[in-house]
Amino acid sequence: MKEVCNSLQGLKPVIVMVFVQIAYAAMNIMCKLVINDGMSMRVATAYRLICASAFTIPVALFFDRRKRPKITWKVLFMAFLSGLFGGSLFINLYAEGIALTSATFMLAMFNLTPGITFIMAILFGLEKLNWSLAEGKAKVMGTAIGISGAMLMTFYNGAEINIRSSNINLLHAHQNQNGHMEPQHADFSNKLLGVLCAIGSSCFFSLWFIIQAKMNKEYPSHHSSTALMSTMGAIQAIVFAICVDRDLTQWKLGYNIRLLMVAYSGIVISGIATIVIAWCIKMRGPLFASVFYPLQLLLVAVSAYLLLDEKLYLGSILGAVLIVCGLYIVLWSKNKEMKEKVQVTSMAGPTYSEA
Repeated sequence: MKEVCNSLQGLKPVIVMVFVQIAYAAMNIMCKLVINDGMSMRVATAYRLICASAFTIPVALFFDRRKRPKITWKVLFMAFLSGLFGGSLFINLYAEGIALTSATFMLAMFNLTPGITFIMAILFGLEKLNWSLAEGKAKVMGTAIGISGAMLMTFYNGAEINIRSSNINLLHAHQNQNGHMEPQHADFSNKLLGVLCAIGSSCFFSLWFIIQAKMNKEYPSHHSSTALMSTMGAIQAIVFAICVDRDLTQWKLGYNIRLLMVAYSGIVISGIATIVIAWCIKMRGPLFASVFYPLQLLLVAVSAYLLLDEKLYLGSILGAVLIVCGLYIVLWSKNKEMKEKVQVTSMAGPTYSEA
C-alpha cells in the first residue's frame, strides 16, 4: 500500500503538467479567435498579466502567510527577470509571432523549448549530460525525438485522415472587423519577423525555466514568487502597451471572447499554471517541465480539427506518436536519475551518522 501511495505521489508532477498542456491548448484556440476579432495582442498581454497579478497576490497572501521568506533586492531582481522573460516579453513575442505567421507554426517553433532548455540547463549546471550512462543518452534522444515529432506534424501532411467531424467552426462566428478572414500567409518580411519572434520567444521562455529554478533556491515559495513575477510582468506589459497602442478603443472589453480570453489566460495560464510549473521545476528540474510542451501541438491539432474545422493529416498522427515516445523516454531517464539520487542519499545517511 505504501509503495502504491509513493508511486501516485511520484506521478503528481506528470499529471499536473499534462493538465497544464491541456489548459495551454485551450488558450491557443482562444488566441486564434481574439486575433481574428482584431484585438491588439499587446493590450491582451497587459490585461492577462493584470488578471494574473490580481489572482496570485491573494493566493500568495493566503498560502504563504506563515512561511513567506524575506524579500531581498536579489529576489526582486530575479522576479523582474522572471516577469520579463516568462511574462511580458515572452507573451508579446509569442502573440506577435502568431499574428505574423500562424498558431501552428508558432507551436512548432515553440517546441524548440525542450532542446534549448536542455542546453541552457547544462550550461548553468542544472542538468548533467552523463553521455556515458543510459539515462544521459535517453534524455538527449527523447528530447530530439519529441522535437522531431513536432516538426513532422507541422511540415509534413501526407494523406488526409477522415474522421467524423463535429461540424463546428468557431472562426465563422469571430471574423475580423472587415468582415472576412485574414489571409493565411503574410508577405516575406512579415514571415521573417514572425520567425524571429518565434525563435526569440522560445529562447526567452527557456531562459525563464532556468531563472525559475534559480529563484526556487533563493526564494522557495512558488505562490509568492509567481505573484511577484506576475506583478513585475504586468507593470512591464502595461508600460509597453500604452507606449505602442494609444487607441483607447483597444482597451475596451465587453462580454465577449476578448474578456473570456483575458480572464482565462490571466487566471488559469499566468496564475494557476505558472504556480504549478514553478512547483514542478522545484520538484523535478527545468528539463522535466519543458519536455511536456510538445504535447501542445498535438492537443491544438486535435482541438482545431474539432472546433475550427481544420483538416487532420497522417503527418499529425505520426508526429503525435513521436512526441509521446520522446516524452516517455525523457520521463524514464528522469525517473532513473531520481531513483539513483535517492539511493545515494540513503547510503550516505548512515555513513554520516556513524561518523
